[in-house]
Amino acid sequence: MITEKLMDSKILIVDDQESNVLLLEQILTRDGYTNLKRTTDSREVLPLYHAFQPDLILLDLAMPHLDGFEVMQQLRGVTPSETFLPILVLTADITPEAKKRALTEGAKDFLTKPFDQIEVLLRIKNLLGTRALHVQQQKQNEILEEKVRERTAQLTKSNAEIERQVHRLSALRAIDQAITASFDLPFMLQVFLGQVTTQLNVDAAAVLLMNREALTLESFADRGFRTPAIKTTRLGLGKGFAGKAAGERRMVVVPDIRSAPNDCADFPTLIAEGFIGYCAAPLIAKGKVQGVLEVFQRAPLDPPLEWQSFLGTLADQGAIAVDNATLFENLQRSNTDLLLAYDATIEGWSRAMDLRDKETEGHTLRVTELALQLARAMGMNEEELVHVRRGGLLHDIGKMGVPDGILLKPGKLTDEEWAQMRKHPQFAYDMLAPIAYLKFALDIPYCHHEKWDGTGYPRGLKGEAIPLAARVFAIVDVYDALMSDRPYRAAWSKEKTLEHIQSLSGAHFEPRVVEAFLRLLRAE
Repeated sequence: MITEKLMDSKILIVDDQESNVLLLEQILTRDGYTNLKRTTDSREVLPLYHAFQPDLILLDLAMPHLDGFEVMQQLRGVTPSETFLPILVLTADITPEAKKRALTEGAKDFLTKPFDQIEVLLRIKNLLGTRALHVQQQKQNEILEEKVRERTAQLTKSNAEIERQVHRLSALRAIDQAITASFDLPFMLQVFLGQVTTQLNVDAAAVLLMNREALTLESFADRGFRTPAIKTTRLGLGKGFAGKAAGERRMVVVPDIRSAPNDCADFPTLIAEGFIGYCAAPLIAKGKVQGVLEVFQRAPLDPPLEWQSFLGTLADQGAIAVDNATLFENLQRSNTDLLLAYDATIEGWSRAMDLRDKETEGHTLRVTELALQLARAMGMNEEELVHVRRGGLLHDIGKMGVPDGILLKPGKLTDEEWAQMRKHPQFAYDMLAPIAYLKFALDIPYCHHEKWDGTGYPRGLKGEAIPLAARVFAIVDVYDALMSDRPYRAAWSKEKTLEHIQSLSGAHFEPRVVEAFLRLLRAE
């Protein structure tokens, strides 16, 4: 039933490339989604949002007229704060800055192109499921508000009852704001438990989370306990009152635990705390048990159905908090794994180049490490240093386009051979430029043979037109080459090499970088 409702969800596709829009339509239609709208003009998003009222927006970032960030800013201005509008960004921009900015501007998820079709369908399903839970929660809030209005109009309930309902609505909103404002699960659950104990007027409350590998419930957050014993709680499914609530997916109410000591898995702990009344409600989101909410009273507890119903509502919001935080954590883990895979690929390419040319084996790692030291000395920040490292590892990748007969020639090269060798920075650019992930690392592979006086190659850049990373790397590259044996000459001494580099200050190298390099090397 829930899946059928998700298939009826309204999805708006926004991408300036018609082919991308058609691909997404085809993927969604094949999976059973029928209520789709699309546009290739980002200026149409706001009118479509008002007319179509989508449940989910699939949004590109790099678009003419209005980019994806500007679109999200527009939507934020017209979307009520209590409305959960999931936006899934699908972009070829894989930089951390784009991801951070997209999540800050209102995106709930982020995928890079080209994307895996199964993964994008799972992300869409997760976002629609989360929205469905929010909508359900809003409806529950509206029901509670309607009850308050009816009871006020009928004057059948006391002012205390009306005030209690208002406080509960405020509690739900406070919890909802904590959920939407942060993905810090410990913080969210402390806000949640504070509202639970206050609104239900109980002495203590705890959240046990499901460990799916061990199939156990484990203590994660608690409030109102006199001893830390609750923090060691670990129950199997079906064990104890909490395990029963999770296993049978229903609320368990125990007015007096003293009457059922054999059914209580941690009976001595609860008695030591002075607890008598107990209730447990499963935390269920998207059909999965996320954990259990436990409440404790140091007196018998026989709650009315209305109290139990509100406990169920609170448990629903707790489940949303856990599910959202888990989704975010999984997304962060996936992004980290992806970055590690990219860097491992770059290092693999670098090793492949060193293996091809035995004479320069180890050169890449040496110059990369030294370039990082010099770049720090030049004041480059940590984000820039990441690109220096990647650029250093790939600085000679263009030599893959140079024939072995030239690259591995033991003697001096002819003029024609040098002309071919000097093409390797352009080869590097042609190879790496289509890879958006390496956009900011291109400066070194493409420009490290440019010279300060403009006599370098491949473009003859001069002065500060040469990127700083390339100016830094050029010195390090020459230094390591001169300090290494070659078939046609022996390695130079360190002092001779430094004197030679100093002699090229203002011609081959930028004087400011030469000074920093000499200070760095002479300080060792």
